[in-house]
Amino acid sequence: MDPHFYEPRLGHGLPHDPFKAIVAPRPIGWISTVDAEGRVNLAPYSFFNAFNSAPPIVGFASEGRKDSLRNVEATGEFVCNLATRPLAEALNRSSTPLPHGESEMELAGLEPAPSRLVRPPRVADAPAALECRLLQVVPLHDLEGKAVDTHLVLGQVVGVHIDRAYLVDGVFDLRAARPIGRCGYRGDYAEMGAMFEMFRPARR
Repeated sequence: MDPHFYEPRLGHGLPHDPFKAIVAPRPIGWISTVDAEGRVNLAPYSFFNAFNSAPPIVGFASEGRKDSLRNVEATGEFVCNLATRPLAEALNRSSTPLPHGESEMELAGLEPAPSRLVRPPRVADAPAALECRLLQVVPLHDLEGKAVDTHLVLGQVVGVHIDRAYLVDGVFDLRAARPIGRCGYRGDYAEMGAMFEMFRPARR
């Protein structure tokens, strides 16, 4: 093996930054929020994942103080909608920068559906959605303690919606849902492909 090694602080020496291509595919947090006046915002975040199972905790990172972050800070609530291949074009349209208060959901031609426990609506056609309440907003810093213009939003899942069409013998059918993930370079996405089963070893 002859690795290409670089220190990010000194530059990668390649035509394009490979970091996001290496950490891929990344789940997409398709986050719906409302502002203090109840206006809906919908935006995809590729720095998103689950961080705990009991209680279920998810988080997304906002690079810059975007509407989603400001809305969550104002209301303490958000919904994460499952991003899938059939909804990919609408998801992409929802990333369009709009003036505050204009609806990305409307622009993308998506129907809202009411949530049960939080104010932000969910995407009606999403196979699954997670209603969340804010736990904390964590400002990120680098090794020198310098603030990075990124905030990690952590929320506890308080309600889960699953389209019954995707439940097979009580199991959520990921193959049928066709989730997508964000890959490395500009317009690169991945649709979930082959799955295999592998169990953890028993304690020795």
